[in-house]
Amino acid sequence: MQDDTVLIVDDEPQIRRVVKNALRTEMARFLEAGTGREGIDLAASARPALIVLDLGLPDIAGLDVCREIRRWSSAPIVVLSARHSDQEKALLLDAGADDYITKPFSTLEFTARVRAHRRRFQTAQRQATPQVITVGELRIDLAARTIRRDSLPIHLTPIEWDLLRTMVTQAGRTLTHRQLFQAVWGQVSGDPQQYLRVHVANLRRKIERDPVRPRLIVTEPGVGYRFESA
Repeated sequence: MQDDTVLIVDDEPQIRRVVKNALRTEMARFLEAGTGREGIDLAASARPALIVLDLGLPDIAGLDVCREIRRWSSAPIVVLSARHSDQEKALLLDAGADDYITKPFSTLEFTARVRAHRRRFQTAQRQATPQVITVGELRIDLAARTIRRDSLPIHLTPIEWDLLRTMVTQAGRTLTHRQLFQAVWGQVSGDPQQYLRVHVANLRRKIERDPVRPRLIVTEPGVGYRFESA
């Protein structure tokens, strides 16, 4: 993998230029593709460290490009789109995208989010998920399946523990209702939101200082949940 390379897949030259200017201090090498097929070929041959993918491509749906690249690449994929629907965001995240940014976008926010995804990816490459994770006053021991606040144990049900473990090990990444449903219940049918709503609320009551205004388990409306470790 080329650690200093970003691939920009977008059929609009002006958007590619905006992305390049925004990331010029973050990345050293830029590859550009105006079609989905070209983007897939470049991703396979160059193995970039970051992929910025537009949905509105002239030949292949961006969703299919994302799925194809994710089959053999673990590099962060940041999607750009003028579409705003929650359903589409969920589909892209289910397909393996790491983030979804709607146009028009703030270049400062875009750069910060890219930097965060690269930092998490590089950390994951260097080391496995630590067995003990400290978040504020919480101490989560993945091996022992225990959680404590200020040395006092917090009792979680098996489902609550599986939810927490799934989110903590992918902290900072929005996990869709479907992804969480499959990870915890192992099911692909049913209503994920209905299952999750009750259990996430119970988990928040146990680990959040203020469950009404949660800071650890953040809701991405209509899409899923994200665990914030910082």
